[in-house]
Amino acid sequence: MRRYSQLPGAGRQDTLADRVHRYRGVLLVVLAPLALVSLVLLLMPRAPAGAAQRPLGGGAGAAGGKKYAVIFDAGSSGSRVHVFCFDGNLDLVHIGTDIELFVQKKPGLSAYAQDPREAAQSLVSLIEKAKEVVPAELRDQTPVRVGATAGLRALGAGKSEEILQAVRDLLREKSSFKNQPDWVTVLDGTQEGAYEWVTINYLLGNLGKTYADTVGVVDLGGGSVQMAYAIPEKDAEKAPKPADGEESYVKKLFLKGTMYHLYVHSYLRYGLLAARAEILKAGNANGYSNCVLAGHQGQYKYGGNTFEASAAPSGSSFSECRADVVKALKVDEACTHMKCSFGGIWNGGGGAGQKNLFVASFFFDRAAEAGFINSNAAVAKVKSSDFEEAAKRACKLNVNDAQSSYPGVQKDNVPYICMDLVYQYTLLVDGFGVDPQQEMTLVKKVPYSDAFVEAAWPLGSAIEVASSS
Repeated sequence: MRRYSQLPGAGRQDTLADRVHRYRGVLLVVLAPLALVSLVLLLMPRAPAGAAQRPLGGGAGAAGGKKYAVIFDAGSSGSRVHVFCFDGNLDLVHIGTDIELFVQKKPGLSAYAQDPREAAQSLVSLIEKAKEVVPAELRDQTPVRVGATAGLRALGAGKSEEILQAVRDLLREKSSFKNQPDWVTVLDGTQEGAYEWVTINYLLGNLGKTYADTVGVVDLGGGSVQMAYAIPEKDAEKAPKPADGEESYVKKLFLKGTMYHLYVHSYLRYGLLAARAEILKAGNANGYSNCVLAGHQGQYKYGGNTFEASAAPSGSSFSECRADVVKALKVDEACTHMKCSFGGIWNGGGGAGQKNLFVASFFFDRAAEAGFINSNAAVAKVKSSDFEEAAKRACKLNVNDAQSSYPGVQKDNVPYICMDLVYQYTLLVDGFGVDPQQEMTLVKKVPYSDAFVEAAWPLGSAIEVASSS
């Protein structure tokens, strides 16, 4: 074996170039893989800035960090602010000891019809309350929405828009929250119905699951009733075009990583209070109503109109009242689609998303007042036939007996307790095609974590904006 000193050039000092040349084979073996790896890393698509911090729900904010949403419910009787806080998975977390901040004040925006700026100023104290619970460093990332309902609708487009613009200006100048002009608006019935569906399914833990794992919602308000449930994409593609002036039958919602096709329709004039007017019109041919309790003589006012609302000589009758309600619902109106509910309206096709129904608002209230659910309960299981049985009992009473039998019913509503219960039964069975023996869930509040959360639209709006912001 030759010694190193015997190699050519061993007597002089090697230059860097000499060494590189001598060991070029080794260097090639070592550096070639490193160069290849570097090239692959360079060419790989890069995630958008902040993508690593994007929470499951789709909103902005640090991983595991909190996100807030501020929602104003601008109703006819008052304004309310809801502040919700979500974690990185879009789950509600407590704000202090409560699951949400809720503050309200009266009167509502519509009370300031002659002074839009004063209407906006009425929200200042609620904005300050919201700012108290949203950390200062998160306020410019926290969306604020204002949804006005019946009160502003009644003012007409001109006056309501003046008030809404004043509110937009106020939020931009004073709130420090993230705001957009189209986040301050008058909600239509389909928006309320969609948000109600989101709220209930969120609280039940259904969002992120398949459409078949969600529940359908029927929300009976005063002026309108909403039906909302998820349908498969193939049925959504077949949805008929709505009539002029009507909202689309299907809304797309991307929630917790899942796309939902939501059938939602708002039946105007068929909320409980509005439906009374329709029923009185349908059955007043003889100058009296078969649905008004014996002993009542008077008139019913709704929407600026007055209707004769006196009892028939023999008092109210379940069967005759039901016939009047069927007529008012226009159940037999021509259906130009494959399946209709009532009034010629497409019903969404039915299916798995409708098999479990949650019914809310006046359904819950009347059931509690009629005594077939516990008035202190937040949730109750019932059947449509329970409304039928309660209606049959109520329709046999006169006004005085009903006042004693239903102490929880406001005096002005007592003459209409037969009508209301008959309407609710007929709406479910004849209007929406619900089997009389199908079990449904009456809901006022939904248990969530260690709290009960109101089954109302503001949470749905907060979830939508938190999912997309």
